[in-house]
Amino acid sequence: MTRPGLTVRGLTVADRTGTVIVDRLDLRVAPGEVLALTGPSGTGKTTVLRAVLGALPSGLTLAAGRIEWHGAPVRAPRRWRRRTVGFLGQDPASALHPLLEARAAVREALPRAARGGGAERALTAVGLDPAEIAGRRPHQLSGGQAQRVALARALAADPELLVLDEPTSALDSAALRLVLDVVRRRRGDGRSMTIVVSHDMGVVAELADHVVRLGPVPSPDGRQAVAADRDVTRRPAGGPVLEVRRLAVAQPPGGAPLLSEVDLAVSEGESVAVLGPSGCGKTTLLRVLAGLHPAEHGHGTLLGQPLPWTVTERTPTAIRALALVGQNPLDTLNPARTVGAALARPLRTLRGLPRKAARAEALRLLDTVGLTPEHAHRYPAALSGGQRQRVALARALAGNPAVLLADEITAALDARTAGLVLDLIDTLRRDTGLAVVAVTHDPAVASRADRVLRVEGGRLHPSLSDHLDRRRSLDVL
Repeated sequence: MTRPGLTVRGLTVADRTGTVIVDRLDLRVAPGEVLALTGPSGTGKTTVLRAVLGALPSGLTLAAGRIEWHGAPVRAPRRWRRRTVGFLGQDPASALHPLLEARAAVREALPRAARGGGAERALTAVGLDPAEIAGRRPHQLSGGQAQRVALARALAADPELLVLDEPTSALDSAALRLVLDVVRRRRGDGRSMTIVVSHDMGVVAELADHVVRLGPVPSPDGRQAVAADRDVTRRPAGGPVLEVRRLAVAQPPGGAPLLSEVDLAVSEGESVAVLGPSGCGKTTLLRVLAGLHPAEHGHGTLLGQPLPWTVTERTPTAIRALALVGQNPLDTLNPARTVGAALARPLRTLRGLPRKAARAEALRLLDTVGLTPEHAHRYPAALSGGQRQRVALARALAGNPAVLLADEITAALDARTAGLVLDLIDTLRRDTGLAVVAVTHDPAVASRADRVLRVEGGRLHPSLSDHLDRRRSLDVL
């Protein structure tokens, strides 16, 4: 007789004011099935996952509902999660202890009897080389590598229920295929259940047996359709605002070469997209430009002035002129500060605004990125992944930068919100001359760029057009 799997009845989540966030939701996942949750940012997809797992953040409560596992109510959620559930969140680095090497992070999720060699097998299963990766800590991994280590951790104990929150958002094409294969294999075993939250309708169509859409239906579905509806004037205006010559970078600093002889010039108002597989150095390049990772050698200029490679040596003007938006917004948002306070701080420190003016400008920035004044009073944990990314963008714009360094800026956003954010950036480019260097796997981002470069062999090269064609075809499967 087939066991009933996971059943959720009347799930209702409210915040501390009594406002209902999720209202009377019913879900069911049977053994061998994949359930997908979709919908725009802010409609409660991640909140639903956390409520089902008994792990709601502070400020949210399970107001009503019943969660059953194989016909019996779940009375001890923490113990049930530990024994039964593998979870991969949309911020993979947050699942990895900053001081633990990859091997230890995966081994921690294994039963004691399976720890001998189990971590290495789990890393291999997600396409990583244990000899290269096992001894690295999270800060030594690319975003895609960190996500795959977190996936290995989630899969290591062969959980009966696998929960994936935006599992493909920061992956290149090869890694995306790997994740899809993992979920397909689980679906075929007749035992395992998977819940996937995704904005990628190609992934949903390929994997899901059932789809539950939360909130209003985004229109159109899919990032390619959003990109097709735009009308953008491409114009690199003016001379270079950022120029890099013969840049060399090692990972870790002083270790093995990662990038060499990198040349890059970005003009006022220009957008440059940087593509390449996970681990090739794309994110590290942005961190070097932002002064957060040392260069081995090379020369840089910003607004016509020499650009030191460490942020502590830069002038206040140079610090204001370069703004980085990372692929994990939680890295830049203090969990103990409200959104309003997080925006007010750079407005006061970088632009010297008095307290009252900083508060008013913070509300204007929220409106610019499509959020409301009410969001100023929330903490990061009470925001969806897409809302956090928009707050991170607003914070980056607080200093009126000349160059925006964007690392997978649309990865956590649904199709509609991604289109709005990209439209906003295009407007800023046109109206203010903002230059953009965007690391991305998203063809909708790359298709808007004036130039597309690809990291190959540690150097930047003009990208072959068929790379985008291959990635587009993958995204619409």
